[in-house]
Order: sequence, then structure tokens, then C-alpha cells
Amino acid sequence: MTTDSAKPCYRLPQVEQLLQHQALVVYIEQLSRPLVTQLIRQTLQAIRESQAFKQSGTHGIDVIAAIEKNCQHRLKQRQRSVINATGIAIHTNLGRSPIHPDIWQDVSPLNTGYCNLELTLNDGKRGQRNGLLPDLIQSWVGAEDALIVNNNAAAVYLTLIGLAQGKEVIVSRGEQVQIGGGFRIPDILKMSGCTLVEVGTTNITTAQDYLDAITENTAAILMVHQSNFSIQGFTEAPDIHQLVKNLPYHVSLLVDQGSGLSDESYSSDEHSIRYYLNAGADLVCFSGDKILGGPQAGIVAGNTHLIKTLAKHPMMRAFRPGRIVLSLLESLLIKKLNKQHSGKGVAERLIDAIPETQFWAEQLAQQWQPFARLEQLEAQVGGGSLPSERYLSYGLALQLPGKAQSHLDRLRDLPTPIIGYLNKDRLMVNLSTILEQDKAIFVQQLDHYIRSFQA
Repeated sequence: MTTDSAKPCYRLPQVEQLLQHQALVVYIEQLSRPLVTQLIRQTLQAIRESQAFKQSGTHGIDVIAAIEKNCQHRLKQRQRSVINATGIAIHTNLGRSPIHPDIWQDVSPLNTGYCNLELTLNDGKRGQRNGLLPDLIQSWVGAEDALIVNNNAAAVYLTLIGLAQGKEVIVSRGEQVQIGGGFRIPDILKMSGCTLVEVGTTNITTAQDYLDAITENTAAILMVHQSNFSIQGFTEAPDIHQLVKNLPYHVSLLVDQGSGLSDESYSSDEHSIRYYLNAGADLVCFSGDKILGGPQAGIVAGNTHLIKTLAKHPMMRAFRPGRIVLSLLESLLIKKLNKQHSGKGVAERLIDAIPETQFWAEQLAQQWQPFARLEQLEAQVGGGSLPSERYLSYGLALQLPGKAQSHLDRLRDLPTPIIGYLNKDRLMVNLSTILEQDKAIFVQQLDHYIRSFQA
């Protein structure tokens, strides 16, 4: 005979009661009370619908543990610092180019108080929000004028819709590319109200190919950066000087340079912004957050008249960045022009430090033997920049008990996640992309992790 005391208990704790539990305080601080409340309700509902609860009630069910699991899962979706041990300096999944700490500190007071974003201090009247940037960009790459938008995709789109809507735009077959997120050049031309005129072949397009395709309805020739792939072997690119020399007055030469390469010396194949401007390109579009190493931004540099036309376009208000982006770019370019270390992009800084990285890798391999082995690896710029370039770098192959994939997953669960990669079922950490400010916590965390196996 079953007594009342043996009956299953179906009473779950109240939401408000659970919100007071000490174990959930940290999640309220990091996720917010409303979001934790929502997760508690979802967890309770899942428990009520489970077969275990229907059969045995709360017996054997740890409600707090179930809520914590859901909170931990959601917490991993929050943006947080990670350590880049992939060997890819500008990693799209990891936030692309990190801002140098000196630059961030430089603009912090400006962005935590009021600033003269659209106020001219000389006369107290409303002014333009670009500050010193056009002058700095002129000193940097020789452009007559410049315009800042929120990314390079916006720069290309604004240029097309502002200068070529309803007209023909000539693009080489080999440059009708798609970059991350489905940004396809033919689609962008269509959305801009332009008619795509295709010339050349996948691997060869000459200056004459462009010139032969020009009509009275042609507004521009668009040259496009190939971003994350390259064509090698039997190829030929147009002589840009010959092209500019023979262009009719009504046709503009627009260049999506993409990467933002300027005076950096670690690429022999990539044409710089200044190269295109000196060759006679009317406008050059490029990223502020790739090789330059600034915040995510798009920069259009070149002819003053065309820049002013774009600045007055109605879409400019949709694409303009805020003061955080503008102030970071301003500080970065001042430091770059003054040849300070903090004015270098992350790729340039890391490539410069490769000899030091080798010494550091040798030390760590010795410290963590037999679980770590020194490896000669390759580093890449990444982020849709310099796809053909590879640089000698150094790192470690971690040989720990169990499967490499499980260790890769566990490194992502560390307080400051370490993002490595697998190569032939080996766990690799490329030390060349670990920032100076991350080195101490990287060593501390990995040392603790490895010592758990030594014990």
C-alpha cells in the first residue's frame, strides 16, 4: 500500500525564489536579471514537459544545475575577450583587427563625455563630423579628399549608387567576386541601379578590353579587390596607366582596393592605395579595420568633387559612422604618420615580432614537455587581405591524453577562451597571433591545464 509520503512531488520552486539563489547571482550580473528570469522559466517549463518529471516528479532533478547549464550556454553568446592562437592576424570570427590599447586609451575621455563631433570650435557653428581625417588621409596616401562610412561594403555601394545609378559600370569577369556574408559584386551593381558590363576573361583582362566596352552610357570602370582568393599562373592584369590615359572624360575609374595596404612592406603582389591614386584612379575604397588596424570602417579617398557629391547623397546619413569610429581612426592615423608602434596595424606588429615569437615558442616547448612540441608554422594576414601571402611563424603542437578535438573544445571553455585549431588530428596553437597583453594569461591558463595531466 502506497503512503502519501511516497507520492512524487510535483512542486517546483517559484521563479522569484530561484532568483535569490546564490548560485545564480553571477549570471544575473553578467546576463541581466530579465534574461536570467526568462531562462529560469524556460528551464522550469522543460522540466515540466520531461518524462522524468511526469513519472517521478522532482525526484532526482537538480533544478539549479539545469538553470546554470542554460545560463552558461547563453553566457557563451556574449561578446568577450578571447586569445587568438590561430595564426590568422585579421580574423573575421574574432573581431578582425584589435585596436591598440594606446589608441583606445587616447580616445576614451572623448567618448565617455561630450565632444565637438559636429561643432566647429573656431566659430561655434555646426561643422562636418570628419574632423582632421581628410587632412590626415591626404598626408598618408596623397588623396585630395576622403569620406568615412561604416565599412568597405558601404563605401563601394555608396560610390556606385551616388555616381553611376542608371548607367553602365564595366567590371572584369575575374573580379565579379563574392566576399563574406553574400556580398556579390553583380548583386550590388543591380541594387545600385547600375548595369553590369562584363569584360575580359577569368584570368586575363587588358586595358583595351575596358576601353572597347565604353559607350555614351558608361559611368565608370570598377576594379575589385579579390578579397579572400587569388588567381595564379597564366594571368594578365590591365596596365592602369594606359587605361587612365585613354579614358573619356565622362568615365570614372573606381577601385575597390579592399585591404587598405599603404606603406606596409610585407606584400609584394598587392597594389597600395597610393599606387592607384598616383596612377589616376578617381576614387579608391578600402577598409579601415584590416591592414590599417583601426575600427571597422570604410574609407573612400580621391577626387574632391566626387567625394563632395557622395557626402551630399541621401544614403550617406545611413552609412555614416559615429564618434567612436571617427576618433579611433583619427588617433590611429596621427600615430601612424608619426611612425609610432601603436600606429601599426595588428598584422604588421605581429609580423615584426616573429623572431621574438620563435624564442618564446622554444621556451614554452621546453617548459611543457613532453606535452608540447615546437612547430614551424605559417601565419596569414587574413580578413580578406593578401590571400596569397604566407609568413613563417612559430607555435606548439599539444600532445595531450585523449582526443585533440576534446582539448580544443575545453580550451574554448577557459575563463579567457584560447582559440586554437586542429591539423591532422593534432591540437595546434600558433603563437604569432597572441597579442602582447594576452601572453601572461595565455601562459597561466595553459600551464594550469597541462599540469593537470602531469599530475
